[in-house]
Amino acid sequence: MLETIKSKELINEKYITIDDALGLIKSGDVIVSGLASAEPREILRNLHKIADKVNDITVTTCLPMEMAEYFINPEYKDIFKMDGWFYTAAMRKGHKNGNISFIPNHLHLAAIKRMNHRKTNIYIGTATPPDKHGYLSLSLSNVYEKRMMKEADLIILEINKNYPRTFGDVEIHINDVNYVIETDYEVPELVDVEPNEKDLLIGKFIASRINDGDCIQLGIGGIPNAVAASLMDKKDLGIHTEMFTTGMMKLIKAGVINGKKKNFYNGKHIAAFALGTKELYDFIDDNPSIMIMDGYWTNDPYIIGQNDNQVSINTTIEIDLTGQCASESIGTMQFSGTGGQADTAIGAQISKNGRSFIALYSTTMVKNKETGEREEISKIVPFLKPGAAVSLSRNDVDMVVTEYGVAELKGTTIRERVQRLIDIAHPKFREELLKKAKELDLVY
Repeated sequence: MLETIKSKELINEKYITIDDALGLIKSGDVIVSGLASAEPREILRNLHKIADKVNDITVTTCLPMEMAEYFINPEYKDIFKMDGWFYTAAMRKGHKNGNISFIPNHLHLAAIKRMNHRKTNIYIGTATPPDKHGYLSLSLSNVYEKRMMKEADLIILEINKNYPRTFGDVEIHINDVNYVIETDYEVPELVDVEPNEKDLLIGKFIASRINDGDCIQLGIGGIPNAVAASLMDKKDLGIHTEMFTTGMMKLIKAGVINGKKKNFYNGKHIAAFALGTKELYDFIDDNPSIMIMDGYWTNDPYIIGQNDNQVSINTTIEIDLTGQCASESIGTMQFSGTGGQADTAIGAQISKNGRSFIALYSTTMVKNKETGEREEISKIVPFLKPGAAVSLSRNDVDMVVTEYGVAELKGTTIRERVQRLIDIAHPKFREELLKKAKELDLVY
């Protein structure tokens, strides 16, 4: 009881209001915000209110979910800048204002490289209320959060009883936090995307190459969800992943994933952050089998490769006939980010019996600039759109999957790659792709 009283006393000493927190921000500050659902919603929603008092504020963030006025509204574009490690719809919407820019990165090195470039003055994020010993849990993300907190001059956390208490490397003592703001909003959710027919076909192709006892990594979206749904007949799977998902939770509940075959942290499910539904958050709350670890360690390809039979499953926007993957931009337009794609794809291939999958639909619908009509185009292309970022080098691609099959590229020549990728392209584009490949001297 005495420890509980002391904990309450400690937190009361740190408590401030939103207005107090905003008053601590000064011109020229560089602020780092928690990732995705670890964002401090109330601070970000009110940040624009100090626009008449400050200037040259930079907010560095990753996978932001909040459509905050400070970067969405062009009225504030000369006051606030946003630098992002991973774009979302919110950032794409605000990008046209001219005050948002992308930070190229491999996610496991994002914090370290950023710290080498810019000093962080303020860290803002979310946490659970402290336990009787005075420890808060950072809850849903430690991709870079704890490292940035160590560097920051000032740490402000929104504590929220609705956030799940998680374990791993997410604990921080109240003594190491400057200020806290008590909040009570619901944890932001990522809606579980229902797989479509193409997703399910791709999911089955990938699932057929996953064996009992494999250790898996999954990303975001319909294709990863379809893969998860296709794994229900597997046994003794493990998790070492960047993102802990609702699909993974379902596999654990079904007994498919237990982590018993992992080489280290046997029986534990390792991730750098969690994002999904309320059911997921309820599942990971006070669940010692889920470990949210430092993204620098979790996503290190060498660490990933220490698990035998590691399987990486990611998606891409476009792939050329030599295997270059543009997974984050459409031409010069930044769409998302590299994230951990290269980290996990390379790590899986370091692993004994490891495999890496890159999945995409064979086609997509786009608007023809000349006619204004929507038309179907191939996502397997002779060359990437001008200015497209190569998220995964052709040197690091293993298997590519569409709804038409699997192309094994590891160790292959350009000539072999061209033919194998054409074989999994949409049939109506295969002849044209071969013709273009010959014109480019990729094949003869």
